[in-house]
Formats: sequence, C-alpha cells, structure tokens
Amino acid sequence: MMEEMLKDKVVAAYKKIQDEICQSLELADGNIKFEEELWTRAGGGGGRTRIFQHGNVIEKGGVNFSAVYGKLPDKIKEAFKVENDEFFACGVSIVIHPVNPFVPIIHMNIRYFEMDEQTRWFGGGIDLTPHYVIDTDVRYFHHILKNTCDEFDASFYPKFKKQADDYFFIKHREETRGVGGIFYDRLKPENTGLDWDQLFDFSLAVGNSFIPAYTELIDRNRDTAYSENELEWQSLRRSRYAEFNLVYDSGTKFGLETNGRIESILMSLPPMAKWVYNHKPAENSLEAISLSKLIKGIDWA
Repeated sequence: MMEEMLKDKVVAAYKKIQDEICQSLELADGNIKFEEELWTRAGGGGGRTRIFQHGNVIEKGGVNFSAVYGKLPDKIKEAFKVENDEFFACGVSIVIHPVNPFVPIIHMNIRYFEMDEQTRWFGGGIDLTPHYVIDTDVRYFHHILKNTCDEFDASFYPKFKKQADDYFFIKHREETRGVGGIFYDRLKPENTGLDWDQLFDFSLAVGNSFIPAYTELIDRNRDTAYSENELEWQSLRRSRYAEFNLVYDSGTKFGLETNGRIESILMSLPPMAKWVYNHKPAENSLEAISLSKLIKGIDWA
C-alpha cells in the first residue's frame, strides 16, 4: 500500500468509525444528540469534535476525530528521537462519563502517526474505568478485547493487556485508573510481523469493538438504582480519572505541545468531580471492594 493511499484510507475509515459510534450512542441513550464543532488547526489540519451532554445515560462524553499535520515542537522531536520535524497524525478519541454510577466510564483511542516512510506507526487502546467493579462486566469487556486481538495474533492480548495495566496507572495513588483493557503504541511491520494492511485492519477492529462492548454494559446497568452515597463515590472516582489525564496521559500532553484545540483535548475530563481529604471507604463496602481490584495483573479474561 502506497504511503499517501494509507493516509487517505485511515482518514476515511476513522471518520466512518466516528459516525457509527455516534449513531450507536444516540440510540443507546435514547434522549441525546451530539453537538458537532468543525475546527481547523493553525499549523495544519483539523477535526470534528462531537460532544454528548445531559442524556438519559451519558452525562458528558466526546467522540472526536482529528487529522493534523505540520511541524513537531522540539520537545516532541526529542521524545520521539527523530531529526525530521514534519508530521501527520490522525485519530479517533472517545471518553464517556455516564449518569448512573453503575455504568462505567470508557475510553478508546485509535491513531496513526507518520513522519516519513521509516517513521510511522499505529497506536491506540480501549480501557474501562468502573466506579463500581462488577466482575461479570469486566470479564465480558476483556473477553471482547481478547477475541479482537486473537484474530490477528494470539500474543497481542496478553502483551497489550499488560501494557494497559502499566500505562493506566496512577503512580501517586498506587492504583490503576480502572480495570484496564488493551494499550499499544508504535505498531509497525518490523515489531509485529504484520504488514501495513493488517495493522490497519487491526486498528479498525479495535475501533469497531467499542459499540458491542459499551452498549452491552449500558444495557446491563442503566436502570440500577443508586443513592447519594453512590453519587458521592462516583465523584471521587472521577477525580482520579482527572488526575491521570492531566498528569500522565500522553495524548493530552501531545495535544497541548502541538497547539491542539484545547476544548477537544480536555473533553475527557468529567463534568463534576470531588476531592475529599484522605477519604477511606468503609471496610467491606462495595466501594472498598471495588478499590481493592484497582491493581495490576488481574486475569480478567
């Protein structure tokens, strides 16, 4: 596949995935339509920001597409260890914060990055952040991801699952952001044994796993009763999500360093969060049990 053809195919396919996910979320929520803002980046390129707010299921969420190009800042060049400063980056990024505390937060990102014929790769991942960890839901989620990975390489799921555990880790809290999923970066033929077409197909398969994974979890939990106590815990867990995204998330850092659109970059933050000094859940409570499962290395599949 020629270089320009790959870029064009990635852009068209990622836009299609954004469209399909937005349609499915509107259907799953039943009372929400996304707000779209088309934007351009001063340095080159632009995107489609689509925001969901005040729905039956979704309190706040975003399903964003971007395709940007231009010159990399020196700090990013140093991090990537490259000489060339011309880049192209395309991706779909999703974060959904639900109304009901028993419906989990979900994040997904698929992306393609290119500087030249030698310096290009696919990256991405999808992970789940429940306020309350429901084992059957987590196993279902990981089962879908494992099946998706196994279609391409049986080594992908265990490797990318470990990378998710390591990446989505809040070091200053010594806890994982949620129950993980898969995370991968810099996938190319040299380190996977797959050609560019197969890597492209894998990226699309990850993107297409979002709808069956999340709509099922919505259906399972959207009508679960909750009280002020559960809403308080939801606000506390949202604060941990915000801490990770502002301190550690590489996508947030890349967007800020390359003068990305700030509203699109920070759409991942929850609509409301709470920080309570030295909060500790009651022993044997659902909150304490959930907190005990925010660790690396659990074999959910």
